[in-house]
Amino acid sequence: MTALPRQPGKRQLGLVIDLDTCVGCHACAVACKQWNSTGSGGPLSDIDPYGKAPDGVWLNRVHSYEVAADSARGQPATTLHFPRSCLHCAEPACVTVCPTGASYKRAEDGIVLVDESKCIGCKLCSWACPYGAREYDEVAGVIKKCTLCVDRIYNEQLDETERVPACVQACPTRARHFGDLGDPDSAVSRLVAERSGRDLMPELGYRPTNKYLPPRPRRAAGSAPPAAETLDPQALPPLLRWLDRVLSR
Repeated sequence: MTALPRQPGKRQLGLVIDLDTCVGCHACAVACKQWNSTGSGGPLSDIDPYGKAPDGVWLNRVHSYEVAADSARGQPATTLHFPRSCLHCAEPACVTVCPTGASYKRAEDGIVLVDESKCIGCKLCSWACPYGAREYDEVAGVIKKCTLCVDRIYNEQLDETERVPACVQACPTRARHFGDLGDPDSAVSRLVAERSGRDLMPELGYRPTNKYLPPRPRRAAGSAPPAAETLDPQALPPLLRWLDRVLSR
């Protein structure tokens, strides 16, 4: 079986996905399909795409769920959109079950990849992954998965602003964020800390790098807004007290 890096690097590249602002438009999934069909891992096969039973390989999928109202908490019914792809776990079961070394985790940036030249299509990795993040390509006979667009984020021929995964660049609501989650001072790590970002199924112990930001509480239609915060002008610095008097006229 395949071993994990003995000395993983401090750099852990990954995604932070904001479930509060994701609108389920599938732009991320389509951009992922387009880029990875033409990149180093392409093509991503499609079977009978215009027929009665179309199928194919999608490395990023978006699921939508209807969430019932919670009257006790004053939460209205809503729709939750949940993007799903490889989480690039720190302890990925998909790697350790691979009999050929095709699945591996890079020490330098934590990205989990598949070497298709070594993959025998046994599907052990897809069975081991509890997140359903591995795709078997029926045409190529190998496993494919999210690569964090590794052939894009390190491509110095691209403008620096474009060196992000295709799904991140395509998201119209900026619900997807990319960066180094191994650095506690990075923008994505600060976002996770501020919004209480969470692992998916942490009880399994695979320690996914990608994090999800939970939806913010919603207010039901017709319910009273939260009480306004009271301000004590005397507690303000002199300049702000003067500004408060001017704006209150």
